[in-house]
Amino acid sequence: MTDVEALYPFLYADKVDLDAVLAQVSASTVAKAREITALRRQVLAADGDRIARCATEMAERFADGGRLLSFGNGGSSTDAQEVAGLFLSPGGGLRPLPAFCLTNDIAVVTALSNDIGFDVVFARQLAALSRPGDIAMGLSTSGNSANLLAAFDEAGRRGLFTVGIAGYGGGRMAELDSIDHLFTVPSASVHRVQEAQTTVYHVLWELVLDQLRGDDQ
Repeated sequence: MTDVEALYPFLYADKVDLDAVLAQVSASTVAKAREITALRRQVLAADGDRIARCATEMAERFADGGRLLSFGNGGSSTDAQEVAGLFLSPGGGLRPLPAFCLTNDIAVVTALSNDIGFDVVFARQLAALSRPGDIAMGLSTSGNSANLLAAFDEAGRRGLFTVGIAGYGGGRMAELDSIDHLFTVPSASVHRVQEAQTTVYHVLWELVLDQLRGDDQ
């Protein structure tokens, strides 16, 4: 069997047992679903109370006029964009909250990267845009991204409330004093890490909205 056949056996149905391939795919899907479910439960057991406290502090910042600034690299940048989108446009008649993602302005990102260095793409934006009552949320699978570390330190110096979401053991993010709440997903699989991270920030979002809805009433 060629490498291509090994990767895409369904393209060579005349050479393989298609029923066996489908059975393997089904078993793999079930195993992954069980793995992420168990991982989410593990994160909840370890950090459920802290997630609730973090949401309370975020809600207080929003209530006082604070804004959310999110950031991340690669796949984590798309998560950071989703975070901002959730708060800015929650739907269902819920209150929109001021939030934006620091990767959205590609002109700024490429200018800073080209003129100064990629390590400062988030820190420089925080220095220019943030206020002491704001919230900075950074996402990383490894926890080692230099531009996130610099951003958290900048946010800490400016009095922002800081939230980190990382994988594995938290990496270098776990060593920072500038992160108020760090939530880690203890898995060696990048896929499972990002799936569980999605759950963490969705729960934060829902809890924040619940608390602010109570304030409105």
